[in-house]
Amino acid sequence: MIVEDEFLIRMDAVDMICNAGFKTYEASSADQAIQLMDQHRDIGILFTDIDMPGSMDGLKLAAYVRDRWPPVVIIVASGASGVDHMMLPTGASFFSKPYQTSLISQTLRDIAGRYV
Repeated sequence: MIVEDEFLIRMDAVDMICNAGFKTYEASSADQAIQLMDQHRDIGILFTDIDMPGSMDGLKLAAYVRDRWPPVVIIVASGASGVDHMMLPTGASFFSKPYQTSLISQTLRDIAGRYV
């Protein structure tokens, strides 16, 4: 699941993750992401931006997902400086924007390898 409010950044992330061999769902807000996660039980990874409009930002979404769907792997990305890793849910990964596509792809393959 890719959650990003900026359309072009979201499309780049979808392309990156599809090219790494993963099925993707996409959402432009945390509210939309939660609806999709309720509908699609096959979502195993959340890749979210922090700054988004709506009822919650990406950090609150990550905490919500960790509480509601504990097995989901969480990856948080942001261009904001000063993100404290203590703000992330247990086990979540953080990548600064702009991130290297190859690094994200490798991280996703590593995650998938743990579940094979």
